[in-house]
Amino acid sequence: MAAPAACTRFSDNYDIKEELGKGAFSIVKRCVQKSTGLEFAAKIINTKKLTSRDFQKLEREARICRKLQHPNIVRLHDSIQEENYHYLVFDLVTGGELFEDIVAREFYSEADASHCIQQILESVNHCHQNGVVHRDLKPENLLLASKAKGAAVKLADFGLAIEVSGEQLAWFGFAGTPGYLSPEVLKKEPYGKSVDIWACGVILYILLVGYPPFWDEDQHRLYSQIKAGAYDYPSPEWDTVTPDAKNLINQMLTVNPHKRITASEALKHPWICQRERVASVVHRQETVDCLKKFNARRKLKVAILTTMLATRNFSSKSMITKKGEGSQVKESTDSSTTIEDDDVREDGGYIELTCDDDDDCRWCYDSTERDFWAHSQVDIRIVCPAKACHQLSTNSQCSARRQEIIKMTEQLIEAINNGDFDAYTKICDPHLTAFEPEALGNLVEGMDFHKFYFENVLGKNCKAINTTILNPHVHLLGEDAACIAYVRLTQYIDKQGNAHTHQSEETRVWHKRDNKWQNVHFHRSTATNMSGGSPFFFSSK
Repeated sequence: MAAPAACTRFSDNYDIKEELGKGAFSIVKRCVQKSTGLEFAAKIINTKKLTSRDFQKLEREARICRKLQHPNIVRLHDSIQEENYHYLVFDLVTGGELFEDIVAREFYSEADASHCIQQILESVNHCHQNGVVHRDLKPENLLLASKAKGAAVKLADFGLAIEVSGEQLAWFGFAGTPGYLSPEVLKKEPYGKSVDIWACGVILYILLVGYPPFWDEDQHRLYSQIKAGAYDYPSPEWDTVTPDAKNLINQMLTVNPHKRITASEALKHPWICQRERVASVVHRQETVDCLKKFNARRKLKVAILTTMLATRNFSSKSMITKKGEGSQVKESTDSSTTIEDDDVREDGGYIELTCDDDDDCRWCYDSTERDFWAHSQVDIRIVCPAKACHQLSTNSQCSARRQEIIKMTEQLIEAINNGDFDAYTKICDPHLTAFEPEALGNLVEGMDFHKFYFENVLGKNCKAINTTILNPHVHLLGEDAACIAYVRLTQYIDKQGNAHTHQSEETRVWHKRDNKWQNVHFHRSTATNMSGGSPFFFSSK
C-alpha cells in the first residue's frame, strides 16, 4: 500500500460515524469511505498528548501493520497524519472476541479448538515470515470478522509488535501480558519469534479446558511457574483430550526456545492438518462452562481497572508505580492496558486495590483463579484489611458503604422488575457499558439497547416477578467506587399461570458522582432456565 500523501486530510476521504471504543489517548469510531461506501474502524490518536517515544511506537505500529496482509489479521488500510491527530484506518470487525463467541455456541469440540488455533497460527506464521513478532498474543486480541457462523478469526493490536531480521535473537524489552509471557522474556534473555508460539500454547490450553496452564495469586510465583514450564493436565477435564492435542501443547510450551516448535511446523502437526481424523468431535460442555467464568473474570477486571484509571482517586494508596524511566503505560487498540518497558525488572509496576475485610481480600484473590489480570502487566497487590479499613476510615463506615451498594443494586433490579425505565435511567450512567448474552459477546454502551427490552419485553410475558440476590460480595475501591458480585435468582408467573425460575451471575461497577451512586458497568452470565420459559423477560440487565 502506498504511503499517504502529506496533504491528505481524513475528512476528505472518510465520514466519521459512531464511537466503537475509547482509550486514554485515542478513540475508535466507525467510518465510511466516501469514494466506495465501505465501512472501516478508525483509531483516532490525539498526538498532542504523545511523547517523542510514543510517536516512534505509533510509526512502528503503522509500518508493521502496512506490510501485514492476511485474511486472519486485522488489516490497516490507511494511515493519515494531521496536525494534532493521527488516523489509523483498520478493517471493521464486527464479530466480537473469539472467546466470547465460543461460549455462545450450541456445540464446541476439540476439532473446533483445532480450527481456531490453526487460524491463529496462520496469522502468526504470516507475521514471522514478514519479520514481525506480535509479543502480545492473548484472547482480547483474537476477534471475529463478523457474526456469521464460521467467520474468520482475526489477530489484532500490533501496538507491542517489533521487527526482527531472520531468526535474530535480542533483548527487545520486557513487554506482554503476565500469563502469556514466555520463560525467556521473564529471564531477560535474548528472544525472538518463539515468544509468540509460547503464547499460542497458552491460548490452545485455554481453548481446550477453559482455564490457563499457569496461574498463581502471587505474580512472582506465577513467573516462577512459567520459567520452570510447570504445568500439568489435571483430571477429569484433561482425560477426554486426545494425546495429539497434548503433544502439540507440549511442543509449544517447551521452555527452551531453540527446541520450541515453529508456527510453520505447528501448522503441519497432525492434530491441525489432519483434524478430521485426529481431533475429537465430542461436545465439551465443561470447557464452555469454565470459559464463561474465565471471560467474566477478564471483563470484570478490565471494568475495575478502567474505572480506576478514569477516576484516579480510589484511595490515597491506589497508584501505578513505574520502575525505571523507560516504563510507561501503553494503550492497546482494545483499550486494555499493558506495560511496555525497554529495561524493567520483572516485577514491573504495581497497583494497590484496597479491600474492606478478610472476605473481600479472599474474593479478590479467588477472582484471579486460573487468570492473572489478563489485560495488564501490572502486579495487583491487595492491601491488607487493616490498611484498607484505615484508608476507608472505620470498619463501620466500610460496612455502611457496603450496605449502601447492596441497597442501590436492589433498587436497580426493582426498577427492572417493574419495567420502570425512568427509574432505571436515574440509577444508571447514561453511558452504561455492559457485557450480556443478548449482546452476543459484544460490549454495548448507552441506554438504547436496554430501552428495547423495557418497551417490548419486560412485564409483558408475566404476571409477577420476584428477585432474590444471593451471596453479594461488595468490594470498595476508595470512597467513590465499588464493585458488587452476586447470584440473581428470579421467579415469575407467566400469562398461563405457570411458575418459572431463572438464575444468572452478575457483576456491577458503581461510581459515585455528585454524592450519587450510578451503575457504570455490568457483566451478566447466560441465564440458567430452571423451569422453562423465555430467558429474555429480564435479560437486558
